Amino acid sequence: MSWVWGGRFLKPLNKRAEKFLASLPFDRRLASYDIQGSIAHTRMLAHCGIITQEESENIVRGLEEIAREIEEGQFPFNIKCEDIHLNIEYRLQEKIGELAGKLHTARSRNDQIALDLRLFLREEISRLVELVRSLQEVILEVAEKNLEVIMPGFTHLQPAQPILFSHHLLAYFHMLERDQGRMKDALNRADMLPLGAGALAGTSFPINRHYLARLLSFSRLCENSVDAVSDRDFILEFLSATSIMMMHLSRLGEELVLWSSPAFHFVELDDAFCTGSSIMPQKKNPDVPELIRAKTGRVYGALITLLTIMKALPLSYNRDLQEDKVPLFDTVDNVKDSLMIMTEIIRTMKINPERMRRFTQEGYLNATDLADYLVRKGIPFRQAHELVSRIVHYALEKDKKLEEFSLEEFQKFSSVIGEDVYQVLRIDNCVAARKSYGGTAPEAVRHQISLARKVLRSGDRKKK
Repeated sequence: MSWVWGGRFLKPLNKRAEKFLASLPFDRRLASYDIQGSIAHTRMLAHCGIITQEESENIVRGLEEIAREIEEGQFPFNIKCEDIHLNIEYRLQEKIGELAGKLHTARSRNDQIALDLRLFLREEISRLVELVRSLQEVILEVAEKNLEVIMPGFTHLQPAQPILFSHHLLAYFHMLERDQGRMKDALNRADMLPLGAGALAGTSFPINRHYLARLLSFSRLCENSVDAVSDRDFILEFLSATSIMMMHLSRLGEELVLWSSPAFHFVELDDAFCTGSSIMPQKKNPDVPELIRAKTGRVYGALITLLTIMKALPLSYNRDLQEDKVPLFDTVDNVKDSLMIMTEIIRTMKINPERMRRFTQEGYLNATDLADYLVRKGIPFRQAHELVSRIVHYALEKDKKLEEFSLEEFQKFSSVIGEDVYQVLRIDNCVAARKSYGGTAPEAVRHQISLARKVLRSGDRKKK
């Protein structure tokens, strides 16, 4: 490493410290972005007359050869070179000699790593948005195919009111749509060029950062050099957005675990996404959605890790920031895997409409409709609510469903109840009655699906 910091030190780095400081085991993942940034930086130096055009072409040629070596698995990574930046620069020196040293003109590893992370995250966010779109597409497909399926809706995990299964599933479409919005916001914040900030104070060389931004397709520049090298807000924002997204996936995963259990049996997960037991031969365990729940904790942990690293960190760059990459990379990998596998789980699961329908017969899910019926007969809602509570209590004592009451039994509680009450109590009619915008009536859900399709088409048009 003496070729990097020269004669300032009289003793070589301690071997244990050398290993402790090395970030190469994880930041080598940034190799392609580092080379992309270095090529742009080299061309900018030539454009500004800081190096010659011939020197620029030789450096770029060497960097392109290194890129091919890395892609083909032939690159000689060296832990003694500490990180991916110095590995590439050292290899460039082996290829083109002392000219390689000019690559680092007007640049520091501080603004270099800030650039690499933004290039990496910009690309990964775009991929994640596509994966979210795919999951939304599948949710819409399943919702459209099962528009006639009625299930119990729950509050407090207690049967509450009957709803369409499609209506329930579409709630996740809208969660994911908000996730997409947060991803795009994070992308907007990542889309700022830090290169040219140097170590922290800018540079005395006549560089052109706007030219660099055009080469690397950044929409704008980081305006303050101190902030440019010390800012990790764009990663924190990404980790926050992915934490919320994983929370949504975890909620869906939990419902799949519940719904696929014998107690519910609302859905059956495809065998390809379940495992068995080493001792109980009858078991079919929903391990994949369970693991999505667990991986959510890892993503939360990544956010807390970086928040803790940044807490009270003085400006500008500090070596603490080296620890931003492991939680970032881990999050990217886990969120992508979770989105892809959840998409396949939803696509392949089987729906059990009969079981869902039977479940709506338990728990007096039509009680609210009876109260609404009484309101339409002129009884104030609070009185109607109290009256239906007494009717349900009576039904529990008699072990009867509301629709099994005789008219005489109903009229013991209120004389306004007539024969028309039985139509109101039918589960299909309970669902169909909720026509309010965003409600669970079939016509309202069809409208939701139509709007959701427009949202997806609009996103596809913007992408093109």
